[in-house]
Amino acid sequence: MAVRSRSRMRASVANAGGLSLNVQGTGWFRGRNWPFHVGLWLAMIVILFPMAYAALVATQTNAEVFRFQLTPGTGLSTHFDQVWNDRNLGRFMWNSTVQAVLVTAAKTVLSLLAGLAFVYFRFRGKWIVFFFVLITLMMPTEVMILALFRFVSDLGWKDSMAGLVVPFAASATGAFLFRQHFANLPRDLAEASQIDGASPLQFLFRILIPLSWNAIGALAVIQFVFVWNMYLWPVLIISDQEQQVIQVGLQGLQGIDTGLTFGPLMLAALLASIPPTLVFIALQKPFMSGFALGADK
Repeated sequence: MAVRSRSRMRASVANAGGLSLNVQGTGWFRGRNWPFHVGLWLAMIVILFPMAYAALVATQTNAEVFRFQLTPGTGLSTHFDQVWNDRNLGRFMWNSTVQAVLVTAAKTVLSLLAGLAFVYFRFRGKWIVFFFVLITLMMPTEVMILALFRFVSDLGWKDSMAGLVVPFAASATGAFLFRQHFANLPRDLAEASQIDGASPLQFLFRILIPLSWNAIGALAVIQFVFVWNMYLWPVLIISDQEQQVIQVGLQGLQGIDTGLTFGPLMLAALLASIPPTLVFIALQKPFMSGFALGADK
């Protein structure tokens, strides 16, 4: 009787309101959705396999790597001492962290100001200026690298943090992102702030920024990872190894022990991935929401 009553209850719930619901098979691998779950698991395994294999190789000597050993090796402590102490990987990571934080902060502030100007200010040639901002989106850094090098050299910023940060302090991507974001906000906000006597900066800090944390988080993650992965510009502008960044430091690890050793390289690559991963975890929610900025406007 109890079994029949439960079955009737399920049927009544499923058919309530003329709806037909499949209340059975709510597990991951039941019902019609099991192929999607299997596909997600396979995709996750494929994505995580290189990192797992790098973590395995980081513990092995070259002899253990060439034997295709599938268990952790005996060289982890030696590899860590080589990359962290002998090759000063911690210093490289610190330099990259300082550079990435400064560039990300500068790009975010300037992008917010640019978006404010393009949406809420009226001045001659506004659309011409915005057009040139869009043009710079099509110009990779490599196209401007020679002009930037001469400019920074003339200012005497070689071998300095200013030479690493200032040329990349502005972002056309950020200006375009905040311009589009602010344009989707209700115009009544600006009119109400003007009636209350708020200045443009007060309007920015009290109204626009609290409504823009998703866009700020998305831009911060993208720019931090972009700066963290920079290689060509630091190689050109920095000659002092004590001031170099992480990507250049990783390239220098190929010559440990007068040859290519895979363990230290994999260990250094894993250590170098920690700061961007922490930034993504901290800003994951606004970063993911930043891709759907116009959904709730």
